[in-house]
Amino acid sequence: MSPDFLAVLEKAGSATDPDGDQHGGAGGKDGSGLPTGARGNFMFATGIECSNPTIGQGRTRRDQLEECGHYTHWKEDLRLVRELGLRVLRYGLPYHKTHLGPGRYDWSFADEAMREMQRLEITPILDLLHFGVPDWLGNFQNPELPLHFADYAEAVARRYPWVRHYTPVNEIYVTARCSGKDGIWNEQLRSDRAFITALKHAAAASIVAAHRIARHRPDCIIVQSESAEYLHEATASPTAEVALANKLRFLSLDLLYANPPDADVFVYLSDHGLTRREYDWFMKGEPPGYQVMGNDYYGKNERIKLPDGRIIEAEDVLGWFQITREYYERYRKPTMHTETNIFDPVKAPTWLWKQWVNILRIRKMGVPVLGFTWYSLTDQIDWDIALAEKNGTVNACGLYDLQRRERPVAQAYRELLNAFGRITIVPKGEMFEVTEQPAMLKMEV
Repeated sequence: MSPDFLAVLEKAGSATDPDGDQHGGAGGKDGSGLPTGARGNFMFATGIECSNPTIGQGRTRRDQLEECGHYTHWKEDLRLVRELGLRVLRYGLPYHKTHLGPGRYDWSFADEAMREMQRLEITPILDLLHFGVPDWLGNFQNPELPLHFADYAEAVARRYPWVRHYTPVNEIYVTARCSGKDGIWNEQLRSDRAFITALKHAAAASIVAAHRIARHRPDCIIVQSESAEYLHEATASPTAEVALANKLRFLSLDLLYANPPDADVFVYLSDHGLTRREYDWFMKGEPPGYQVMGNDYYGKNERIKLPDGRIIEAEDVLGWFQITREYYERYRKPTMHTETNIFDPVKAPTWLWKQWVNILRIRKMGVPVLGFTWYSLTDQIDWDIALAEKNGTVNACGLYDLQRRERPVAQAYRELLNAFGRITIVPKGEMFEVTEQPAMLKMEV
C-alpha cells in the first residue's frame, strides 16, 4: 500500500509545523498584543467627556472639560491614554471657547492639547460640536449655525492638517431631541417643530463642515457618532406613535446619508418645518470623505413602553449587536462602537466584555467594524440627570476616577487590548490598503 501524503512530507522534512503558520493564517498570528497604530488595525479608543450645552435658558454652561478637570489635567489625561495602551482618542475641542465670533478664534488651549497628542502619536477623532454652541450663536434654532460652524470646521482643518478623523456634530438626534423636544438643553423647547428645526440645522452643519474639511483633507474620515436606540412596546395592539418613534431615531442619519425616509416620516418632517427645498438639498447625496457610521449604546438606549404608558429602561433586550445590525442594513456603512459605559464601577468590567462580545458577533456576520470606544477616560458629572441641573454628582463611569486613579474597568480594558489589540478591521484585512487617497464613488457594501 502506498504511504499517505503526510508520510512523504515527513520523510522529506516538509510537514507543516504543528504550531501552525507563523506568518499569519491557519494557526499562526492571532491579533493579540497591544495596539501598534498600524494602518488597517482595529481602532480601540476612549474619549474625553466634552459636552458643553447650556441650561437655565442659556444662563448656565455645562462644560464637562472644566467640570471633570481636563483643563487642569489635560497632559496627564493624554499620558493615561497611552499608558493604557490606546492609540485612538475621541477628543472634543471646546467649541464655545474657541470660536469667538465670525472669523475670530482662540486656539490657546487647543494648540497645546493637539501638540501633545501629536507628540504622543495619539490619533484623534476630533469632535467639533458636542451638544452646545458659543453664546454668540444662540442655539440650534439659529439658521445661520451651519454657515458659521462650517467656517470653524475649515479653520480647524487648516490649523491641524495632520488630523484625518472627524466627528463634525456629535449625536445629532440626541442634540435635537434634548434641545428642541425634551426641553433640557440650549433653547429648551418642547415641540415637534423645534425638534425638526434643531435637527435639520445640526445635520446641515455636519454636511457643510465635511465639505469644508475635505478641501484640506480629501481623504478625511468622518466618524458620525449617533445614539443607537430602540423603543419596545409591551402592548397587544402596537401604536402608531411608537412605530413613528422607532423611525424618527433614523432621521439624522437619513439626512446625512441622503436616505429617503418612509412616507409617514416625510409627512412628519413636512408638517413640522422641513421645506421641500431643504429636503431636496439633503437628498442630493452624502457628504465627502470616508463615511463611518458610529453607533453609541448605553443601557438606557433601549426602553419599554408599558401598558399603562410608563417607560422603563431595558438594557440588552437587543443590545448593540442587534440594533447596529439594523442600522447597518439600512445604510451599509462601515461602523464603529463609538460610546458606551455604565455608572456602576463594580459591574463596568462585565459591561465592557459584553460590548466586546457584541462586536465579535457582528464581525462574524461580515459587518466591517472599525473600532470600539469606552466613553470616557474619566468619570463624568451629572449625567445621571442628563446635565439638566448642576448638582455636582460624580458618575463613576470612567476608566479612571476624577483623581485620575484607575478603576477596575481600566484593567479589564488592558486585558482586552492584550488579547485583541492587533486584530484587523476585517479578517485578512492586511490584503486591503488603508489609502490616503480621496474617497471615491460610494457603492453599497
